[in-house]
Amino acid sequence: MTDERNFRSSYYEKVGCRGVEEKKTLEILMKEKPWDRVKLKQFCLRFTVFADYRNLVWKVLLDILPVYPDSYEYVMKQRTEQYQDLLYAVEKLQLIEPSEIYDGSGTPQSKVFLEMWVLENEEWKPPIFPETNFNSADTFLPIAKTLRELYDDPVDVYWFSKRFTEVVKNMQKDLNKLKEAFYNMLDKQDGELYIYLQDINALEVIPLVNWFNCCFAGILDDTSLPKIWDKVCSGAPKILAYAAVMLVITLRRNILKAKNADEVVKCVTEIPKQCEEVVANKAIDLWQYYGAQPQSDQLAKK
Repeated sequence: MTDERNFRSSYYEKVGCRGVEEKKTLEILMKEKPWDRVKLKQFCLRFTVFADYRNLVWKVLLDILPVYPDSYEYVMKQRTEQYQDLLYAVEKLQLIEPSEIYDGSGTPQSKVFLEMWVLENEEWKPPIFPETNFNSADTFLPIAKTLRELYDDPVDVYWFSKRFTEVVKNMQKDLNKLKEAFYNMLDKQDGELYIYLQDINALEVIPLVNWFNCCFAGILDDTSLPKIWDKVCSGAPKILAYAAVMLVITLRRNILKAKNADEVVKCVTEIPKQCEEVVANKAIDLWQYYGAQPQSDQLAKK
């Protein structure tokens, strides 16, 4: 029955009739007052959120908006005022060039958002994640750049960038488990490739930490990433390990031609454009088959 349903859903998507039932279910959830975050997370873990609804769904999941629809307008007004105050402050402190929107001469907007976030956190520079010594700027900036491609409203982009960075910060304690999940699943899905990478000492050079800490922003394109980020927003960081597995497997032909670790690094950093959508879709399929759970995706304890 599960296989039949997956086939049917896949077929509907290919012919442009994506999940009529799923859309109705989401609309029913969005009509509830207040919204039920648990049910909303369950939906996002099972299905891809429709693009027209994603902005609002993410805002509720990431606590940018409350679960009470009647409060949305007021809360977003407060979020906007906070954004404007921070923007004014970084301009007056000359932390950026006096240009809110990058026109080729001012500070790139993702950098503007980073300075605002650092100031809001009462820091002088982007903080380091203590568990991994990873610079939070390397999380915030690529995520902000991707979100800028997805949304026109800079207020939305700023708040999403903040919240995603907080998700990654909270994920640091589980990075080793994510790496273990990657190794185990790669071995399970493609033992030949796993052994080859092991033999040429290339497993450890695959930039897993970088991929996980930017949630694949700048690695996969902005049309593929939202599907992955639906799961991340819903409390399922393990989807990132499955994305890494499918990325490596998708590039297996080139990787098997690599003679050493350096050549493997080159392979996994030069991703053909046509592969990105495939990676995202197959990662979700793999995760739903092996790793998805009804409410949250707890990393398996090894």
